Amino acid sequence: MSNATVSAEDGQLLWTPGPEQLNSSRLVQYQRWLLEERNIHTHDYTALWQWSVDNLEQFWLSIWDFFDIQADGANEPVLSSMKMPGEQWFPGARLNFAKHVFRHASHSSPAVIARGEDVPVRHISWAELESSTAALAATLRDWGIVPGDRVASYMPNLPETLIAFLGCASIGAVWSSCAPDMGASVVLDRLRQIEPKVLFATDSYSYNGKVYDRSKMVDELLAQLPSVQRVVQVAGPVNATRALAWRDCHQWQDCIGREASAHYERLPFNHPLWIVYSSGTTGLPKAMVHSQGGILVTHLKEMALQNDLRPGDRLLFLGSTGWAVWNLLVGALVTGASIVLYDGHPAWPAGDTLWRFMDEEEVAVFGCGAAYLLACKKDGVRPA
Repeated sequence: MSNATVSAEDGQLLWTPGPEQLNSSRLVQYQRWLLEERNIHTHDYTALWQWSVDNLEQFWLSIWDFFDIQADGANEPVLSSMKMPGEQWFPGARLNFAKHVFRHASHSSPAVIARGEDVPVRHISWAELESSTAALAATLRDWGIVPGDRVASYMPNLPETLIAFLGCASIGAVWSSCAPDMGASVVLDRLRQIEPKVLFATDSYSYNGKVYDRSKMVDELLAQLPSVQRVVQVAGPVNATRALAWRDCHQWQDCIGREASAHYERLPFNHPLWIVYSSGTTGLPKAMVHSQGGILVTHLKEMALQNDLRPGDRLLFLGSTGWAVWNLLVGALVTGASIVLYDGHPAWPAGDTLWRFMDEEEVAVFGCGAAYLLACKKDGVRPA
């Protein structure tokens, strides 16, 4: 590597928030709350950060109280001990992540906006999302799925994928997701480790104007996943009206086509919510377990305070269901924001397709990987 100094040129600053927006931000609201309720003065972000790392238990208890987290039991002690490993966060509390998703349900904004290459834009209300979640959870219970059982997904970024996750979370089943562009060996390296009892799978999906059939891939997965007792087929563009002969297969509509009241299991704070994986570049992918309570407080802090998401705002994070940012996207629902599920190539059929869509749907916060921004730069696409 050269020791020569590399200069960086700043890009044009297109916009910066004004004093009114800054002073009304959720972060500033939180700082005011700390002063009024805890007599803790943090004059700027650096001071707030320093206080948060110097006072771990006070900080996370303040997040709990500021967002009024609903739980059975006590929220103190915050930590069972200060010893690593082996400590437990909020050991006396029981709660449910999915329950908090629907706390801020609103008639004035959708819960989900979904766009796919081969389907029109869908707006899904909070009521519809919760009723479908309740119906699917009832089906899973009928199948004998109980807290701690693993459920896997081989699905695109669809509303059905979100509903499947929320149905699992509501009963305490542990969710794990792989994207349908992953090959069989890549998926099996992940799912063999966790032995799922249910697999949600699509038979096909569209990307960049092309249709990809995954029916034989799912056959291969099932042949090597003996733990799977039930398969739920979510029809894609290839088999939109035809059921496949996968073993122990059920159709998506049959799984949600019932009336069921919403019920959310109160679970220990550290009860597993989902499993995500490392890349697998050095051996098998490492399975990392995140908890119901840990993700709840983390996503409230991250999405509300650090991204300033508010009820009614719209968030789009570009990424597949096999990338952990999908989990971050769906977690934003706990703030009362609407999430945008974008399934397809962001530059199909034109380079500015995604930007035009975000403008039409009034997206407030957008996240993506660097590769998409570099592609926009290469194509000369500049947001207004």
